[in-house]
Formats: sequence, structure tokens, C-alpha cells
Amino acid sequence: MTQHDAALNKVIQWYPGHMVRAMRKIGEYLKLIDIVIEVIDARAPRSDANPLLDELIGTRRRLVVLSREDLADPAATKAWIADFAARGRTAIAAEGRQQQSVSKILHALTAIAAERKGNSRAIVVGLPNSGKSSVINGLLRRSAARTEDRAGVTRQLQWFRLSPAIELMDSPGILVPKIESPESQWKLAMIGAVPRERYDPVEVVFHFHRWLVEQRKGRTEVPDLEAFGRARGFMRRGGEIDEHNAAQSYVRAFNEGAFGRISLEWPDGGSREHGA
Repeated sequence: MTQHDAALNKVIQWYPGHMVRAMRKIGEYLKLIDIVIEVIDARAPRSDANPLLDELIGTRRRLVVLSREDLADPAATKAWIADFAARGRTAIAAEGRQQQSVSKILHALTAIAAERKGNSRAIVVGLPNSGKSSVINGLLRRSAARTEDRAGVTRQLQWFRLSPAIELMDSPGILVPKIESPESQWKLAMIGAVPRERYDPVEVVFHFHRWLVEQRKGRTEVPDLEAFGRARGFMRRGGEIDEHNAAQSYVRAFNEGAFGRISLEWPDGGSREHGA
């Protein structure tokens, strides 16, 4: 483990008490659930999935929503949809803030519910800041679920009537108790799944840019932290970079799409990053 890996491992390990309670509640409420809608950030579908859910979901019907497709590499997203299909899961790429995109989710959910007799109850689950609330608001066509660009906002379980035959439940974002690999740690921090106060943004940006340079064989126009800080004016007296504030702005810029559409993971474990 490198010095940077050790630093990252130290700052990104958390499992707040409200998440322990929420995970327990989800297990209880799943007894009443027929369909599980799992929202996963399309940029890191492997790291952003919660393996603890597999055992809890069991044989229930599962609809995977790859959120924030507008920020992910389209080729990578297409590969992930095919990968989920090969594993017997329906996956749909969507952007929760675009109604036309959300309509694809509603169509798939309605089709699954139609296979059942009577009413269906669905639950929306996912890691913090995965885009769950945006998906719910899009499905309901109103701001029913709270949305913020901040992990850990949704704390309470909420029921919504989606249609006469479908009830929809929101749930708090649940991060796994321990993120095993340093690579998954910086990826989750980079896409906003970890609260900002729980990680060192300088270390996260270092790992991201080092990874990107390796994937693109040294050819990329995406700036490193120093170049970004100088360009954005994050300077101290004496010409030094204000690394902490520059890094926080860097992560925000990434999540605003300032560096282009970048996927951090491909289904085969490799990467085929395109563009500069």
C-alpha cells in the first residue's frame, strides 16, 4: 500500500449510526416489497453497488437504474447494460432530472408490475447521493423527495403513490460498512457517495488524475490539481496552491461534467477511456 493509499484508507471509512438503523429497516420493509429499484451511478456501477443488498433482495424482481448517464461514457454505459442483462437483470440508463429519460424507468417498472396480479410495492435503494431522489421526483413529476448534491441527505423511509397499482418507497442511502479497496474509495468520493467532511479531497483528486493518465496512456487534457488550482485562482501568498479548496472545487467540477463524460469502471474490470 502506497503512502497515498494509506492516507485515503484512513479518511474514507465510515458507517454512521443512522445507516446501521436504516439498513435494518430496509431489511424489515423488504418483507412488504415486490420490486426493488436499485439506483447506481453510471460512472462507477461496480463500486456504487451495495453487495449487502443481494442477500436482502433475494428473488424479488430487480430493476437497475444507471443514473447520471449524461456524465458517463456512453460506450461504458452500454457495456454495463449488456453485462446486467447477461446476469438476468434489467438495467436502464437515465438522468433523473430529465422527464423523457425517467419515462423509460416508468415504462419498465409498469411492465414488471403488470406481470403481477393486484397492487405492487416497489422500493428505491442505492448508495448516498446515487440519484435516488431525482429518480423518484421524476417518476412522480413533482419534488416529493429531497435532493441535494450532498451524500446522506435522505434519512427517513417515505411512501409515495406512483399509480393506482404501484406504491413507491424511498429509502436512505446506505454505504457499505467498509470499502475494501483504495480504488473504490476514491471513486466513491469522486462521484459524491461519501460526505465531503469524511475524506481528504486532495488525496481523492490525486488518485483520480493518476488513474486517468494511466488509462489514457499519458495523453489527457484533464488538468491535474496544480494546473486546475492555478487556472481557477486558488493561490496563496508566495505562489503556492490552496490545495484543499482547489481539490473541493475539482470534485465539484467533475460532477458538473467540466472534464467531459468519464466512466471510472467498465464491466470487465478494464477501461477504454475515450477523448482527450
